[in-house]
Amino acid sequence: MNHNRVIAIANQKGGVGKTTTCVNLAAAFAGMKYPVLLIDLDPQGNASTGCGIDPRRLHVSACEVLLGERSIEETLLRPEGLNFDLLPSNGDLTAAEVALLQMDQREYALKRALQPLLARYAWIFIDCPPSLNMLTLNALAAADSVLIPVQCEYYALEGLSALLNTVEQVRASINPQLEIEGLLRTMFDGRNNLATAVSDQLIENFGDRVYRTMVPRNIRVAEAPSYGLPVLLYDPWSKGALAHVGLAGEMLRRYEKRNIA
Repeated sequence: MNHNRVIAIANQKGGVGKTTTCVNLAAAFAGMKYPVLLIDLDPQGNASTGCGIDPRRLHVSACEVLLGERSIEETLLRPEGLNFDLLPSNGDLTAAEVALLQMDQREYALKRALQPLLARYAWIFIDCPPSLNMLTLNALAAADSVLIPVQCEYYALEGLSALLNTVEQVRASINPQLEIEGLLRTMFDGRNNLATAVSDQLIENFGDRVYRTMVPRNIRVAEAPSYGLPVLLYDPWSKGALAHVGLAGEMLRRYEKRNIA
C-alpha cells in the first residue's frame, strides 16, 4: 500500500468497543511495520490510557492542537513499549469543543493540523467521542473513511442509522470523499440468539460492508487497558488479539482488491 489512509472510528453509542478497536488496529498495523498514528479525540482519554499514558499528567494534548496553539509534531508521543505514535487527549478537549464553536471553518481544525504530517504515516486512526459533536465532525472532516464498531444488541441498528445520516450530511456539506470503511461486529457472543439475529440483520442491510472478522467477547480485551497495553501486546494469542490481527489483514485485502479493480 503506497498511500496513507485516515480512518475515523465512530459510533455515538458508547460501550461498543470503539476505543478498543482503535488502539488494537493501531497496534496490528504497527506490528506489520506500517508507520501508524493514533489520534485520541475523546475527552475521556481512554485511547491514551489504553496506551499507558495518564491523561491527567499531560501538559499538552489534542486540545492545543485543535485550537492552533501547538503543532501536532510538538504534541505527539511515542508510548513506552509501543511502535506507533499517539496524539493524546484529556478533559481539556471539552473546552476545545466550546472554543471551536466560536471559530470560522471550525469543522476543519483537525484536517488543517494533520496536513503537514499526512505523508509520514500509512495509517491514521482517530478515536471519536461517543456523540455526534464538533469533535466527531472534525474527525469526519479529516478522514477518508469511517469504521463503525457495532455491538450486536437490540438497539444497535437504531444508533447506526443516526450515524449513517450524519455521514451523509458530512458528505453533502463538509467532506464529499468520506466513505464507509466498514462495519465491525464487536463483543460478539455466538451463543446469544439475539446477537446472531442482529448480526444477520446487519449483513442483510449492509452486505459486504460488514467485515467477516468479528471481535468476540473476551476477558483479555477487557483487562488490557488497565495495564496500559493493546491486547495484542498484553496477550498476543488471545481470541481478542487474533481477531484484531485478522481485521487488519481483511482491511489490507480489501484495499488490494480495490486497487486491482
